[in-house]
Amino acid sequence: MSSPTIPVVIVGAGPAGLTAATLLAQYGVESLVLERWEGVYPQPRAVHLDGEIRRILERLGVGAEFDAISRPALGLRLVDPNHRVLAQFDRDPAGGRNGHPEANLFDQPELEAILRTNLSLYPGVTLRGSAEVTAVTEGIGGVGVDFNDRITGRAESVRARYVLGCDGANSLVRGAIGGRMQDLRFDQRWLVVDIATTADLGHWEGVHQVCDPSRAATFMRIGKTRYRWEFRLHPAETAKDYRDLVQLQPLLAPWLDETAYERSELVRVAEYTFRAQLADRWRSEHVFLLGDAAHLTPPFIGQGMGAGLRDAANLSWKLAGVLRGELSESVLDTYEAERKPHARAMIRMAKLTGLTMTEGGELGNRLRSLIAPRLRVVPGLTGMVTSGESPPLHRSSLVVAPWIHRGLAGRLVPNDRLADGRRVDEVVMGRYAIITTADLSPGDRTIVEQRGGIMLRPEPHTKLYRWIRHSRAGALLVRPDGTVQNCRGSLPDLCASLPRFAPSIRRARAS
Repeated sequence: MSSPTIPVVIVGAGPAGLTAATLLAQYGVESLVLERWEGVYPQPRAVHLDGEIRRILERLGVGAEFDAISRPALGLRLVDPNHRVLAQFDRDPAGGRNGHPEANLFDQPELEAILRTNLSLYPGVTLRGSAEVTAVTEGIGGVGVDFNDRITGRAESVRARYVLGCDGANSLVRGAIGGRMQDLRFDQRWLVVDIATTADLGHWEGVHQVCDPSRAATFMRIGKTRYRWEFRLHPAETAKDYRDLVQLQPLLAPWLDETAYERSELVRVAEYTFRAQLADRWRSEHVFLLGDAAHLTPPFIGQGMGAGLRDAANLSWKLAGVLRGELSESVLDTYEAERKPHARAMIRMAKLTGLTMTEGGELGNRLRSLIAPRLRVVPGLTGMVTSGESPPLHRSSLVVAPWIHRGLAGRLVPNDRLADGRRVDEVVMGRYAIITTADLSPGDRTIVEQRGGIMLRPEPHTKLYRWIRHSRAGALLVRPDGTVQNCRGSLPDLCASLPRFAPSIRRARAS
């Protein structure tokens, strides 16, 4: 007898997979998450996420827990080979347009443990560890997923309506749909060093970028006693040349004195190749790629893990709407159309940042010493670096915008604090919304409420009100992921175009 079809099977329980499973669960969609490791992968990897991703964590219900394990960074400091400051871009640790700090430093295993614990509070989600997927096969009426139990050795199979491949850079799911990674021409080998120390190093608590072609480096404090260094390796070097603190001493000397060495412990040293790659296809019928399975980003702007969470936030509500019969399956075409150009833009930004900081030889050092100190006076540059706003999504059937003068369409709504003390996300996220600076008619309100949406009229003194008025838009149609879908047309027309989308999000049960 055949087993029942599971609505969604998620391959991989990293941050992207756990986020997708949680968001789907909030809409009442059942899923099975298959992960080859039994527990959280113990080694630290990602250490930074921005204010937009912090908003996603808030929606998952783990905002307070994340704040307890993370540190807001004060910004970015560019220094020369002698560690003299070339330029500094400060960020307000209290937060900006996203309502949270725009640079957050943390330890990835701790975050994944929080996400797993939170996911366990939702009914309808099963997380199976030690389950190694061996095949993904599309067929009529569903997708077959074969996997092995790594403890018992037993081979098992399930069927799903949809499969999400969140299985990393060496994705089996990507191979199963015939996808391949396109090389965006960036390849650098770096040494990543994590150290725990009770010593107070006394350094500025932002991200330090050493702009030095002969030995580019990055330094940041990621926890109460945890620090991260990244050093570009020379062609003949490998991680084997730096196995302990004695061998690392020449690299760490600018930051660690003798006393600090005595109170330090090497947590990890590893070699990574920083690459820029983008999958040529993100979907095949009922199979989707998310996270590192779809894109690899150099770490210079700290967007690698965040891109995967953006994928999950973009796709989950659309998939829930389709599975609940509220949205046409054609809306799933917008996932790749919106996310792929956005990921490409972020990869290009990371590449440019990395090349600017690490290439050019001695001539590059001289140019940086002349140009970098003057960057702060370039009109709009500081705001662009520190604003916390990523590029808008491209046009799609769910981003209604002209080719030019697109206005607010595709942009994420600012997470402003409203007159009643709540933030925009607390009111809007997870459902369709009409946000307007105009008076609300009873008829318009009735239409929106009947279709499961919400209407919001911010007070004139709020940033959100000014943001809308500055764009010369009278009203916005906002999607459940907080993205402006349409800002053209009259308020009655926008209300009439609102899809029927149930806002009945299932919250986690009490632990």
